Order: sequence, then C-alpha cells, then structure tokens
Amino acid sequence: MNVGILYFSLRGRFWILDYRKRVHSQVATSNSYVPNLKSKIQNPKLVALALGLLLATNLHAAETPKWQQEWDRTVRAAEQEGQVNVSIGGYGAVIESGVFQKSYPKIKVNYITGAGTDITQRIVTERRGGKYLLDVYNGGGVSLYQVLYLGKMIEPIKPALILPEVLDTGKWWEGKHKYSDKEREYVFVYEGNVSAGAGAAYNTQLVDTREYKSYWDLFNSKLKGKILSSDIRRVRGAGIPWQFLYYSPELGPKFLRRFFSEMEVTMSADIRQSVDWLGAGKYSLILPIQGGEVHRAKNQGLAVEEFEPQQFKEGVNLSSAFGSLALMNRAPHPNAAKVFINWLLSREGQALFQKVISVPGDARNSRRIDVPKDHVPANHVRRDKMAYFDTDDPDTKDLTPLYKLLDEVLPVKK
Repeated sequence: MNVGILYFSLRGRFWILDYRKRVHSQVATSNSYVPNLKSKIQNPKLVALALGLLLATNLHAAETPKWQQEWDRTVRAAEQEGQVNVSIGGYGAVIESGVFQKSYPKIKVNYITGAGTDITQRIVTERRGGKYLLDVYNGGGVSLYQVLYLGKMIEPIKPALILPEVLDTGKWWEGKHKYSDKEREYVFVYEGNVSAGAGAAYNTQLVDTREYKSYWDLFNSKLKGKILSSDIRRVRGAGIPWQFLYYSPELGPKFLRRFFSEMEVTMSADIRQSVDWLGAGKYSLILPIQGGEVHRAKNQGLAVEEFEPQQFKEGVNLSSAFGSLALMNRAPHPNAAKVFINWLLSREGQALFQKVISVPGDARNSRRIDVPKDHVPANHVRRDKMAYFDTDDPDTKDLTPLYKLLDEVLPVKK
C-alpha cells in the first residue's frame, strides 16, 4: 500500500482515501466503470472513522497469537470433516461422558474399546486391505509400541500439539512431556500411576505380608504349588508387570528361570478366573498381575489384595495403563484428530479422565500436575526425584526375549 493511501469497505462500497491530496474515490461494487474517481473530501469525520476501523482491524489481527489462529483454522477444518474415529482402549467412559461432544458439537466421535492386542491386530488387518479408518489410538503402551510404532503406522504427535496449556511442560510432572519412543515424538504418555513392581496379589487370609520384603522371599516352601501367574503369551493386557520382572536389574532372567522352574507355578490366560481362585483360597499368590481385577474382586468382598507399592525392596513401578496416545498416519480426519488429542491432553480432558476412570482402590493419575489429586491415596502419590521403574521407557518395551525365556522354561501345552 502506498504511503498515505488507505483502502477500506463501507456500506457495500470500496473507498480509496488519499489524505495527502485530501481527495477520495468511490468505486461501485458493480462491474460498471466509474470514469471520474476523484473528488474533494466532503466529510473529514468519515475519514477519521474509516481510519479508526482500519487500525482496529489491523491491531486485532496483530494481537491474535499465532497458536490461536492455527487452532481456529484447525477447529473449522475439523468441523468440516465432521467426525473423528478413536480407539480408546479401556477408557470408553471418557467419551461416553459427553464432555468432548458438548465442547465440539459439530465433531462426532466414533470409538471402539478393547484390549490392545485385539485392536492393533484389527488395525493391521484393515490396513493390509487398504482401509485406513482410524484417526487416534489411545491405549496400553506395549501393543501400541510393538505393533503400531515399530510397524510405522503412526506419525509424530508432537506437531499436532497446539494449545499452550498442552505445550507448556511446566504443567506436566517433572517439567517434561513423556514419550515412550526413542525419538520422543510419536507416543505421548499422559498417565503415571505408582504401583507395586510386578503387581503381586495375595489371599489376605493365607499370606502374612510381613514375611515378604523382597521378591526373592517368595521362594518359600509354603507357597510352592500355590502360585498363579498370568501367562503373557496368551493373556491380553498383562505386559506392564512382566516388563518389571524381566528388566529389573535385581530380578530379570535369573529370577524368572528359578521362579518358574522351582515353585510349581500354574499359568493362566484368564485373569478374572485367577483372581476368583485366589479369593476362594485355591491359591495363595498371583505373580504377576495387573491391579484392575484385584480391585474389582476386593470391592465385591473377596479376600484379595495387592501388595503395597513399597512392599518389595526391588523398587516401585510407574505405569500408564491405557494412558498412551498416538496419531495414526493416513488418518481420514486429521484435523478432527488434532482437536481430540489437544482436548484430551488439556486440563479439562485430564481432570475428566481421572474422575471417570478411577474406582475405589485403583486411582488414575494424570501426569499433568495442575489437575486435582485428592483421589490418589498417599502411598500412590508420585514423589519428585524418586527413582521409579518407568514402564514407558523405550528400553523396556521389547518383550520378545521374555517370550523366548518362558517358552524354554514353560512350554505352552497344546
């Protein structure tokens, strides 16, 4: 724009003001040609008004932060897409609450729930058939890492983070975003629960916990033949406690070989039945086990309990359960996927996740530190600078060596 010349629109007409020469021109919005474009300014107040409007418009555009402009564009594009397809693992209640739909009524959420082993294999099968249906994957970290990440079916989620409250690492535990991939770009981990290492559970009428301060104390003649184990080769969603057993420097392959060779352990692929047997006294101990079924049985009055997180000297887990998030590549609704991801990682989304997923005895703990933690028992609260065994570190994700070890020690019966 030349100095001293302003172009603006007023009452459906375009005006050209040259206030150096104190003349103005009016151009009709029709296609007709207006031969005499210049005349003297008759109304200086109109010029001042036009200048004010123009300056206000420019200032508003300059003051709108880039993230807000990007977010507004993304939401508009997402509303044009009209829907988002989400795999939500065991956290369907987050979507069923209707909070996202209330905030973004023009974006329909289609979702599926289930075990990661089932859903990831379903995704693989669909993609082999040329079907790219899913936008967002939310679920357990092991299947997500081993199938979708290693299979190159997800794209970096980091560039999809737009909202300042999500990007601000000061809002997250230890002042950082947690990723379970080595590049720190693909698999965002938003949940961090304190749990007892391998998650051993016991019958409260048969086991005196004071006798067990180390996992090596489980080599006790009273327990021989009275121990159950969730067979990771056949059971779904059992990866986290096995990660601890295999990769713990104080346990590892040496412990596992001895334990399954000497203690006459019964392997089971049915976690719920195993916990019921434990409560009935048929077995005294389950190792390893994830806590969800144990807490369910305990709340139903069965005599079962998990060992406290600090029970064994070998250390304490930090686990994410179903709290890992990824953006699928070739997503059919990429903008709606970004909106959902940012919402879920926002303060509102994380507070909702904690509220609707937590049950008595099994509190869910977001890695965001600006959401309430009153529901988390004192012995399950994360402690700063404590050396947790973080099951979402990429170096502990590969369980292939574990499968080989178990096949050697405990061949699967056919």
